[in-house]
Amino acid sequence: MQNIFIIYTGGTIGMVKDVESGTFVPFDFELIARNLPDLDRLDYKLTVHSFTPIIDSSNMNPTIWVEMAEIIRNNHDHYDGFVILHGSDTMSFSASILSFMLEGLQKPVILSGSQLPIGEIRTDARENMMTALEIASAKENGKSIVQEVCILFDNKLFRGNRSFKYNSAKFEAFRSPNYPVLAEAGIHINYNREALLDNTDKEFIMHTELDNRVGVLKLFPGISPVFVQSILDSNVRSIVMETFGSGNTMTDKWFLDMLEDTVKRGKNIVDISQCKVGSVELGRYETSQGLKALGVLNGYDMTFEAAVTKLMYLQGQLADQEAVAYWIEKNIRGELTVND
Repeated sequence: MQNIFIIYTGGTIGMVKDVESGTFVPFDFELIARNLPDLDRLDYKLTVHSFTPIIDSSNMNPTIWVEMAEIIRNNHDHYDGFVILHGSDTMSFSASILSFMLEGLQKPVILSGSQLPIGEIRTDARENMMTALEIASAKENGKSIVQEVCILFDNKLFRGNRSFKYNSAKFEAFRSPNYPVLAEAGIHINYNREALLDNTDKEFIMHTELDNRVGVLKLFPGISPVFVQSILDSNVRSIVMETFGSGNTMTDKWFLDMLEDTVKRGKNIVDISQCKVGSVELGRYETSQGLKALGVLNGYDMTFEAAVTKLMYLQGQLADQEAVAYWIEKNIRGELTVND
């Protein structure tokens, strides 16, 4: 019998429609259990921890991330796997930060949810949850097949820090274009063994110190100097700069001067692309050639969610800005691909 720990944070999967307002409102885990009679047929011992109150994922924050990580740490040795039921809107943020907080993880932590509540006739909730439980329990030669934080949605398993929500209307809500799907469920669950992390024999360490002093500068044609300066002057340690194409920016002197001044003042600027597919390649075009010389950092093919949460994690561990700058360009949990 497999021991699986379920963390129920909230989300659409456990919502019901309010008769008076017509809106979906959160309910407790008992609603999910009543709509999944097949749970009793599984050879699993399920333990459920429900957050009180239930959380809409739009209200997710670092305090809740730490609480989730501590629940996993405190129960890590007693369970074969973990399933986190979570709202889809911020699921990739939570999966990304947990991947950084749970170093050396040797058991599956599977985040899942649904696009429709579990009580709806055409819901995707039942399939998502049952498949997440099966993957969380899967072992081979006595060890977990999956040893990382993942997202399970619409029969596909994604690395958590490589995924993002791309669609609010389809059951296929998540994608991971810069990294292969880890597993796909059909008649059988087929695992992409070469793509999975193997943390066997590594030490499991949890990191709970986070520093959310992170800003975001998204570029667009016609962006004003006043707006750019307001972002660069904000009370943050690092800034994620969403650029064009393979990391390109405008070459206006005022803009480059502002970036240079910001870096000299000790703030880190991380260049990631607004494109969902591909990687930043500083210097490939003239419009990015000078950025590296100014001290702008390469975010490679990190998702926006991974870049933001990785900075929160690194800043929580490291007081030195140069150390943060060094590690943001390194692959530490499978979150980026360095193009040599």
